[in-house]
This record gives sequence, structure tokens and C-alpha cells, in this order.
Amino acid sequence: MLFNSEVFLFLFLPVAYWVFWLLRARRQRYIWLTVTGYVFYAGWNWKFCFLMLFSTLVSYTAGRLFLLPQWTPHQRKWILGVPVTVDLLLLGFFKYADFTLQSVSSLMSVAGHPVNVPHLNIVLPIGISFYTFHTISYVVDSYRGTITPTADFWEFASYVSLFSQLVAGPIVRFRQIEGDLENIGVSKRGALDSIGWSYFVIGLSQKLLIADFIAAVIDPALANYGQLGTLTTWACMLGYTYQLYFDFAGYSNMAVGLGYLFGIRIPQNFNTPYKADGIADFWRRWHISLSSCLRDYIYIPLGGSRDGTTATYRNLLVTMLLGGLWHGANWTFVVWGAYHGLLLCLNRVFDDEWHRIWRPARLIGTFLLVVIGWVFFRSKDFTMAARLLGNMFAWAPSGSIVASGTLAGLLAVAFAFAHFGRNTFEMNHEWSFGMRCVWVSLFAVCLLRIITSNGSPFLYFQF
Repeated sequence: MLFNSEVFLFLFLPVAYWVFWLLRARRQRYIWLTVTGYVFYAGWNWKFCFLMLFSTLVSYTAGRLFLLPQWTPHQRKWILGVPVTVDLLLLGFFKYADFTLQSVSSLMSVAGHPVNVPHLNIVLPIGISFYTFHTISYVVDSYRGTITPTADFWEFASYVSLFSQLVAGPIVRFRQIEGDLENIGVSKRGALDSIGWSYFVIGLSQKLLIADFIAAVIDPALANYGQLGTLTTWACMLGYTYQLYFDFAGYSNMAVGLGYLFGIRIPQNFNTPYKADGIADFWRRWHISLSSCLRDYIYIPLGGSRDGTTATYRNLLVTMLLGGLWHGANWTFVVWGAYHGLLLCLNRVFDDEWHRIWRPARLIGTFLLVVIGWVFFRSKDFTMAARLLGNMFAWAPSGSIVASGTLAGLLAVAFAFAHFGRNTFEMNHEWSFGMRCVWVSLFAVCLLRIITSNGSPFLYFQF
């Protein structure tokens, strides 16, 4: 089920909303949020609901065990290790088993010992990367004492299966919405509705009116990347740079808006990342929920910057390699992660010199470095990545792109909003009558597009 679909907007959301606010007790609302989350998830494949339920039960049990006082430090480590291992094994099997087998097969062939490795054709459960992060972060935070594990199974189940952020994030940690969950029984309908609809309409517009229109032009061109030249390759990669941002930021804004409709304040996930004036600044702004998790659950436990320069660089590279691999079972994602890891290391080496550069030049340089990285992120293999990079940095005659004039206009609009516009968390969402009319009009246009065209999935569903 997609946020930008008729069944969601005209059936699922109205029913979920009205029943939720008809219920009065906190436990009833937990149960209803859990039920709606599983119904929402079953829209893709109901069988995988059992996988999410199993992960939920394992992590909830671990949290309950941490509430007991009799455990020794060694036993507490086991209570931490078992559920985290179970979650990682499930994620590893469904997301990386085929990738690992094929990588081993390729490596053996290069070594002169070809082996016939079967392809398991494992179906990737949508959203498994996101809800696995939710359950793991909950267990780790319970172990560290950062949170007090909940004794209410339905509270935890509603947190894991919250449909607004279930399949593509943001990665919401329990402590970030714990207060809202605890007070959900006393929250009043309508208190946050105007803010929620403001976020939702902005996100829907970003997705349907910018990202999808850009995709309609560049996807056919990138499918025939061998016919692209230098100018058209740059146009496509700039288009993808903005498409990815407005697609994912749009989803995140919709998730935030839907959270508000149910009295839950989901934290910010994007802070106008293309305004960054350095790579470290970019990662403080881009996919904030992921970058903060990578920092808190990988980089810092590895030692962070505490053990000297060499160890710091190692920790940065390992963290970003794992961050790249988290995005997908493809070596192009690993290289993208390594690329950003290397840039972060160089950032630490030349930080003083970098900040002596004129700020507009830093903004442009950071943006271009990010665009280059997106080549690996977008490419299906290294052949495609090499061709695109070759076109970008060695002159090649440009083939035509269908609707190139439309793309130029879209790039201008995307450029203006991404580099000069305010992000949604900088807005007060208390609109004048005139602006309310604008948002209603945009919502009507979005509904028209939804009704007259097939809903397009969000890019981060594949991760």
C-alpha cells in the first residue's frame, strides 16, 4: 500500500484515523495502531507479517528481561546479543544471502576455480531494513539504560509496526516517541491535525509534482545510458540527485504528517542537505535518522575518534561501508559507502583548509561531490557507473533526451527549492487563508495525478 494511492487516501487512512480517535483507552489505541500497521504491511505480502511479529516478540522479550534485576553483567550481554544476532541473521538471510552466494561464485571464478552456486531467488520483505533497526536500537538502548523497556507488549508492537514509518523510515528510536506513546490515551483529536496535513501535503507534492515528473524523463534516458553524452549524463545525474531527495524527503514529510494525525511527533529526517558546505555537514543533514544510528550504534562502539587518527579513519570507513551495504545487496552501494567514508576521512584531514575557502565555493564543491557519489548509488553495476563517470569527465557528444525542455524546467524548480527553500521543520505550519488555498489546490492536483496514473513506489522501498 502506497501513501500516494487511492486505497490509502480514500479507505485505509480515513478508517484508521476515525477508529483511532473513537477509542479512548491507551491500550485500545496501541492495539489499533498495531492492527493498522499489520494491515498496511499485508498490502505487500501478508506472509511477511509473521516475520515482523517474530522480530517484535524477540526484542520485546529481551526488553522485559532487562527489567529484571537479578542478571549478572555477563548474562545481560547474552540478553543483548541473542536478539540482536537473531535480527541480523534474519536481515542477512533475506537481504544478502543471494548477494553473498553470487559474490563467492564470482570470486571463485576469478581465482580459476569456478563453482556452480544456485540462486535462491529470495524475496526481500519490504521495510525489513527499517523495522530491524527499530528493534535492534530498542534492545541496545534497553541494555545501555538509555530507555526503560516497556512492559506493555502492545505499546512496543505499535512502535515497531507504526504504518507511517514502517517501510521506508524515518528510523525512529523508541525514546524519540516514547513520551507521545505514553500519553496517547489523553491526546485529543484535532490538536495536531493542521500541522499533520501541512506536512503530508508538502511531502505528497514533493513526491508527485517534482520527483515523479523528473523520474519520467530521466529513467528512460538512464535505461539507455550508452546513448548519453556529457551534457545529457550531467542532466540525468542532476535530475536523479533531485529526484532522490524530493522522493525520500517527501516520504519522510508524509510520515511526519501522518504521525501528527495520530498524536505522535516523528523527528526530522532531512535538513535541506544540498545546502551543506562540507561532507560532514551533508551527513548531518541527509537521512538524519540513519546517519545518527550509524554514529551511535556502529561508529562510537567501534571507538569513534577516541583511539587516535588511524583508528578514527578505520572506524569512519567501516561505518560508511556498512551504511552503503545497508542500502542494498550490490557492490555499487559498498563503493558508494566507501566513497563517502573516504570523503569523511579527507574532511578530517583538511578541515581547517576547507573552511578557509569561500563559502559559495564550498557549497558548490560539496554538492558536486555528492552528485558524483550518486552515480554509484543509481547504477545497476560498475559498467554503468564507469560509463556515466566517463561521460561526465571526458567529453562525449550528447544524445538527445525526450522532453529535455521539461527536464530543464524541473531542474530549475528543484534547484530553487533544494538550495534556497526552507525545510518543513523551519516552517510554523500555521498558514494564512491564502496559503491554505494554495495547499488545498496542490492537494487537489496531487489527487488528480493519483486518480489518473498508476501510483509510483518510493525509491527507498527497495532498501
